[in-house]
Amino acid sequence: MRLQDKVILITGSYTGIGSAIAKQCVNEGAKVVLNGLREELGQKLMKEFDEDKVTRLTIDITEEDAPTKLINKSIATFGKLDAVVNNAAIVASSNMETTTVPYLERMLAVNTIAPFAIIQAALPYLESTKGNVVNIGSINSWSGEPNLLAYSISKGALMTLSRNLGDTLFREKGVRVNQINPGWILTEHEFVNQREQGKPDDWHKTLSDVFAPAKRLFKPEELAMAAIYLLSDESGPISGQVIEVEQFPMIGRNPPK
Repeated sequence: MRLQDKVILITGSYTGIGSAIAKQCVNEGAKVVLNGLREELGQKLMKEFDEDKVTRLTIDITEEDAPTKLINKSIATFGKLDAVVNNAAIVASSNMETTTVPYLERMLAVNTIAPFAIIQAALPYLESTKGNVVNIGSINSWSGEPNLLAYSISKGALMTLSRNLGDTLFREKGVRVNQINPGWILTEHEFVNQREQGKPDDWHKTLSDVFAPAKRLFKPEELAMAAIYLLSDESGPISGQVIEVEQFPMIGRNPPK
C-alpha cells in the first residue's frame, strides 16, 4: 500500500486518465476527492468505491471559488490533504487560423491558470503534510502538432509552472511538484473522438509504427502507475521533473522510413 492513508485531490477524475488514477490511488490505500463537470458520471464512479474512501465535488475548476471549495471539501471530509493531481483539461483542435483570443484564453484558464490556483489554495495544507503535486501535461508541451496550437501552448505553460514550482516550493516549503507528459492514450473520449472523425471502430488496431511502435496505444491504467510513483514516498525527493509516458523519444527520434 504505497499511498496508505494519504488524501489526494484529483481534478477531472470522473472519466479517462483521472478516473484511472483515482482507482489506482484507492487500490494503494489512499482516500480520494473526485472532481468533474458531469454529476451523473461522478455518481456512477462513486459506486465503484467504498463510501469511506472517496468523496466528490462537481464543479468547473475555472470558477473563482472552485479551488477553495475543492480544498475545503478535502479537509472537511478527510481532515488533511497530501497531494493534488491537476488532470482536468480541455483537449481540442485549433491552429493559427482558427485560434481566436477568447478560445486561447479559455484553454489557458482550464489547462494552466486553474491548476496554478488550486496549487496556491492547497499549499498551506500540502506544506503541513510535506505533500506533493502531480500535473498532467502532454508531450505536446514541447511544441505540439499543427492542429493543437492552443492546447500545446497551455500545456507548455503548465510544464514551466511545474518545473518552476518544483524547485521553489520544494526548497521553501518541502512540497514536491512534478509533471507527467502523456503520449497517445486510449481513453473513452479518444476512442469516440477518432470515430467522430470518420475512423473505423478498429482504428486503434491499425496504427502506424510512427505513432505506436508497440502496435497499440497506452492504457489509462499504465499512465496511472506513473502517477502512483510520483505521489508515493518511493519517489523520494524527486521534484521539478517531467516524466514522458511515450513509446519513442521526443528528442532524437528516428521514425521508420
